Amino acid sequence: MRKILFFTVLIFSCVNIRANETKIWKINSKEEILRGRFNGISVNENGVITLAPELQKVFDTEQPYVWSTASDPGGNLYLGTGSEGKLFKIDRNGNAKLIADFPELNVTAIAISKNGDVFAATSPDGKVYKISADGKSEVYFEPKQKYIWALALLPDGSLAVGTGEKANIYLVRQPKSDPEKSIFFKTNVSHIMCLAVDGNGNLYAGTDPEGLLIKISPQGKPFALLDSELREIHDISISSDGSIYALALSDSIANAPKTQSPEPEKPQEKPIPTPETTLSQEKPTKSRYDFNNTKSAIYKISTDGNSVVIWNSNLSAFSIIATSNGVLVGTSDKGRIYLVNKTAEESLVLETGEGQISKLLSIENKIFALSSNQAKVFAFSENQKVAEGKYESHVLDAKGVASWGRIWWQSSGNVTIQTRSGNTEKPDDTWSEWSTVTGNYSAQIQSPKARFFQLRAILRATATLNEIYVSYLTSNIAPEILSIEVLPPNVGLATNPLPPIDPNIESSGLDPQTFGIQIQAVPPRRIYQRGARALQWTAEDRNGDKLTYAIYYKEINDSEFKLLAKDITENFYTIDGLSLPDGRYIFKIIASDSASNPINQSLTAERVTEVIEIDNSPPVIKEISRQAIGNKVRLIFEATDSSYLTKAEYSVNGGKWEKIYPEDGITDSPKERYVIELPLETSETIVTLRVFDSNGNIGNAKASLRR
Repeated sequence: MRKILFFTVLIFSCVNIRANETKIWKINSKEEILRGRFNGISVNENGVITLAPELQKVFDTEQPYVWSTASDPGGNLYLGTGSEGKLFKIDRNGNAKLIADFPELNVTAIAISKNGDVFAATSPDGKVYKISADGKSEVYFEPKQKYIWALALLPDGSLAVGTGEKANIYLVRQPKSDPEKSIFFKTNVSHIMCLAVDGNGNLYAGTDPEGLLIKISPQGKPFALLDSELREIHDISISSDGSIYALALSDSIANAPKTQSPEPEKPQEKPIPTPETTLSQEKPTKSRYDFNNTKSAIYKISTDGNSVVIWNSNLSAFSIIATSNGVLVGTSDKGRIYLVNKTAEESLVLETGEGQISKLLSIENKIFALSSNQAKVFAFSENQKVAEGKYESHVLDAKGVASWGRIWWQSSGNVTIQTRSGNTEKPDDTWSEWSTVTGNYSAQIQSPKARFFQLRAILRATATLNEIYVSYLTSNIAPEILSIEVLPPNVGLATNPLPPIDPNIESSGLDPQTFGIQIQAVPPRRIYQRGARALQWTAEDRNGDKLTYAIYYKEINDSEFKLLAKDITENFYTIDGLSLPDGRYIFKIIASDSASNPINQSLTAERVTEVIEIDNSPPVIKEISRQAIGNKVRLIFEATDSSYLTKAEYSVNGGKWEKIYPEDGITDSPKERYVIELPLETSETIVTLRVFDSNGNIGNAKASLRR
């Protein structure tokens, strides 16, 4: 059955889907699926939807942010919060209690010794506190630094303290140690953001700025393992095989406000409607080494020192933890947790729906995910799946009221498909109710006609969902002529030819773009054409219909338009002005989508031009008089035109043309008088006057002078 379905869908995916024809919405790629919302759903690296691990809410701190976390040898979880500086403990049974309330704003780092001593660092202007088993806390170390970002315990029991705004690492071996004598490592950057220790006692530090990952031997010898293209190394996790994962960020957490606030959700700009041929086409894959628009990246440094980028994203990530399958990533993308496997393939593990996942921690066989905005604790285990999960697609915008056709899907196990539709961009109470699709892998959609559409899949037990296809037909929408440009006189437009299309492709009905053939017309070229008046316009059709045009004209005082040209397929036309009498005209362009719709369903739009002057007659020049004044002669000419004059020049005996201004000082009227004074010569003098009008016509006159 599934093979038959796949063949049917394949036929549809090859159909030439252009203009106002049936369109197919394809949900068959991981990128398209991840645009939706998930409740108890995972999406593997191949885009297959399955049930997710069961997410359990362990504790709500009722605080805004989680800054730090750690676990003790007994499996108890500790978390430090902001912005009230509280430290909580959650035991193995999920019972939580407040164990410390510090005067500083944030508990930014926690470390726990083998004997259960809890060290908590606070910021800003903070200290390192030691909390004993009976709950008493005391200042253990005060570095006199603005921030304490990280703590780590070395195998010998000494405590590493990473600070900012001066990026020092202190090694503290006893309470109240002198800060200057405790400096283990100094850098010229601003912040030590994270620390980690491997089984050999090597200390790893991530910096901001510069994005450095530095390995420091037990003897204090530093060696830079990585110089990231991004600003900050925010988190480090070491896997069981010795590989090191480093999370790099483009923005600095250190320079964020003292109490983090959630990233504001940017309002989505409504896209300009464009013709869609194949919906949900996959975009070209971005290289993992292309850091344009990157917000987060994960590097993997193998035991031989080789580093590679395994994840590069425009999502904001805040935490990582190495697992046997790769590395888990906590993000601000609806609180999603992703897995990047050992071959650098990404899959969605689950969606928490929280503002961001600030910290990840593994205790025995459970992963604890700590969220911010608000600060809560969740837990899940990979081998414990939910009984039922729901996937909701993103909302499809059909660009107009649409009729919904059939829906096809490829799945296994217990899968229920539901659909709904409405005419608001975001689903609300005005949308139709969810309608369950009845059928095995294919059925007619029952949701009413509307502009927007959404589907939901409910999975149970061991079900999987591979792909979904939806067909629909948008109601015809009238085209629009957005603007008309009138080119200057004598400027014509000519087609720039497109490459020829293989006749076999044309006859097949397939979209030429599938074969990489340009079908969008290129802008026309401009040419000189005597008397030409060229029109160029922009038009759009929200259905993507093919448009044809007709041009009508009338003189300004006429009551009716007359047809000039029809069946024009390009968005420009050159009027032969020599074929029309001189006068003032208005032209009208009518756009029709009849080429893509039945006659009784086609629609039109029209737009008229400004008044256009057609003037093919040259200015008329006549000599009014000539007057002898001593050794000079004054010539007086008069020039007239049906439009208006723009420039006048004269030449003596075929010499250089000299500019001349009329008596009123500006050549700008249908009628102007010009005066030329010249010396009288004994031989004959020929004076030529030429005058230009606004349409580029030139009138000439000459006079002969002799003493």
